[in-house]
Amino acid sequence: MQKIGIFCSSSNRLDKVYYDEAARLGRWMGEHGRTLVCGGANCGLMETLAKAVREAGGRVIGVIPQILLERNRVSTYLSEQILTRDLNDRKDVLVSQSDIILALPGSVGTLDEVFTVMAANTIGIHSKKILFWNINGFWDDLFVMFEGLSRRNVVNKPWPEVMLKADTFDEVIALL
Repeated sequence: MQKIGIFCSSSNRLDKVYYDEAARLGRWMGEHGRTLVCGGANCGLMETLAKAVREAGGRVIGVIPQILLERNRVSTYLSEQILTRDLNDRKDVLVSQSDIILALPGSVGTLDEVFTVMAANTIGIHSKKILFWNINGFWDDLFVMFEGLSRRNVVNKPWPEVMLKADTFDEVIALL
């Protein structure tokens, strides 16, 4: 997997461990010749990742909706910028540019992106999986919900064909 799309928080108020782990992943990506495909914002885990990838010699593709450009919220660590009209276009481009999608801690925007990719996989638009990095159990509650959906038989495609979960950095690297 050469081009790794990452959905994650743009918040600057997370626990330090999330930034530390994002930087660790970014360094690994840069050192191993992987390209980061991300939302391109100059804040939160996105900025942490972009900085770490670039400082380790890697490439960063930022997929930027027009509103971020207008608000001067674009990272200076991008190797390439792809401008989009809005968040929907951004998701489409990010997914098409990526070999696999990794979800780091995030909020509503991250969930929107994750669910869009999972739904498209489920109906056969693509076969890309979401890899959830469950740092400090961040996604535990979401996985409880996913298990409940399976128990209620509303899932049409086995979860392992749509998503994976990694609890540690080493598990993430093994799955990439």
